[in-house]
Amino acid sequence: MKSLLLFIAAGLAEIGGGYLVWLWIKDAKPWWFGAAGSLLLILYGIIPTLQNYPSFGRVYAAYGGIFIVLALLWGWWIDKNTPDVYDWIGAALCMAGVSVILWAPRH
Repeated sequence: MKSLLLFIAAGLAEIGGGYLVWLWIKDAKPWWFGAAGSLLLILYGIIPTLQNYPSFGRVYAAYGGIFIVLALLWGWWIDKNTPDVYDWIGAALCMAGVSVILWAPRH
């Protein structure tokens, strides 16, 4: 459960940080949107190091699949861009890949 919460926290930090920087540059929001977004992106770089998995590559590969799901949800809830059936099929495939990467029996 801790691992899943860390993946979600990392995803929200990355997406939230990127979104704030996007708003600052694309929508001419105040400079502090960019500063806050940058701080969240730094936090995103730290959170995955709290995972108990020993392999950097596996953690980031698994995180990539979770990020895809979070990005679709963010787009749906924040940007009001409803994912279609192909988005959900792709996300399900990614989560299947995450499961294999994290929990496949290894020696």
